[in-house]
Amino acid sequence: MINFDLLRRVDRTKRRWFFGQCGVGLAGMAASSFLGKEAQSANNVADDATPLAPRLPHFPAKAKRVIYMFQAGAPSHLELFDNKPELTKSDGKLPPKELLAGYRAAFINPNSALLGPKFKFEKHGQCGMELSEVLPYTAKIADEICLVRSMQTDAVNHAPAQIMMNTGSQLFGRPSFGSWSLYGLGSECEELPGFVVLTSAKGTSGGASNYGSGFLPALYGGTPLRSGGDAVLYLSNPKGIDATAQRSSLDTINQLNTLSSQEIGDPDIAARIHSYEMAYRLQTSAPELMDLSKESKDTLERYGIKDPNESSYARNCLLARRLAERGVRFVQLFHEVWDQHGGLTAGVKANALETDRASAALVQDLKDRGLLDDTLVIWGGEFGRTPMVQGGNDGRDHHNRCFSMWFAGGGFKRGFVHGQTDDFGFNVVADPVHVHDLNATLLHLLGFDHTRLVFRSQGRDFRLTDVHGTVQKGLLV
Repeated sequence: MINFDLLRRVDRTKRRWFFGQCGVGLAGMAASSFLGKEAQSANNVADDATPLAPRLPHFPAKAKRVIYMFQAGAPSHLELFDNKPELTKSDGKLPPKELLAGYRAAFINPNSALLGPKFKFEKHGQCGMELSEVLPYTAKIADEICLVRSMQTDAVNHAPAQIMMNTGSQLFGRPSFGSWSLYGLGSECEELPGFVVLTSAKGTSGGASNYGSGFLPALYGGTPLRSGGDAVLYLSNPKGIDATAQRSSLDTINQLNTLSSQEIGDPDIAARIHSYEMAYRLQTSAPELMDLSKESKDTLERYGIKDPNESSYARNCLLARRLAERGVRFVQLFHEVWDQHGGLTAGVKANALETDRASAALVQDLKDRGLLDDTLVIWGGEFGRTPMVQGGNDGRDHHNRCFSMWFAGGGFKRGFVHGQTDDFGFNVVADPVHVHDLNATLLHLLGFDHTRLVFRSQGRDFRLTDVHGTVQKGLLV
């Protein structure tokens, strides 16, 4: 398919090259005029080079920022959020034949025996939300969260499902939700990236595609910050380079890039200028951000942080709050530990111990600081787990037909449970929410009509929800 934008850019380049190089004096004649307008040209380029300036959405928004705690590996809804007494009674029995009609599991034989939930459930909060005994801290914020038990997705393996959850497609190369948010709203923070990524445990199966910009300009992609040590490798100046020399070098490079941008009109050059300037500012802002020494002992205790300098999921949660305070538009935490094909009981218990306290602390901390109402907080993974057993007698396979996620702030109902699954936690029987529906709803809360937030690439308009998605107004205040 013909890329007319590229052809026009190449055509401009040819014309400029002709007049600049073959015009027998035309370039020299134009030089004085160019130099006389240097300041004006620089201002024009600066305008082009600041695509992250804050912008208004399509309509007034409930939320202005997002914190996404992505629990990669797929947490078991049956051990955490979706109590199934009938599944407990059926432990060790074969599933009903009608349940498995047309079903294929990722790895196990679908006729594997049913496995009862490993933990007890109790009701919590004024709303009476049922939660697992391994989530005592989430239980304390039950009245703040919206629990969706009827999530659905198309993919059944980790990398495709993670990429679909984060980009709306199983295909590599699509922009992430964070990139679409930054593209639509810009950033309110000049000292830090507008989209920050924090990783604990082993990262994600889907890799950088989960937070990449796809075909959007590169500056809309997520910027990974290390939660321990220097936030960004090689951010410090090498020996022999002081601040004056660095600033002088950067100014010279930016002048050359500015000339190239005016000559060629390549948006990647503007992104390069922006990235150099952001790196320069990060040398000051990143160390201050990562320094938790001014956080109170009570705050560290609330998050469960024993050593403020040690990398952990809890530290990332506190950093997420600090980033939100500084105007960062989108913060995403990746924590891949939840793939319990075996060792389910011990694994879920350990994972909950590692994440429950800090996740709940983040919500409460945002509320205490007056940030929760306009912050979208998201907790969830890429799919759920089967009610059938895997790995002897203590594991579950991948399951995309239903799973659970919870949300807080940003316009979601509080103390509310949405959706219902069958007695075995196998199929959704009421109020399904597909990944496309979720993304449409999240964009709606950020002030966007998901059908209108588009970007033209390869001759067609793309959007986060592709040609799907319905805003789930039943979840919203």
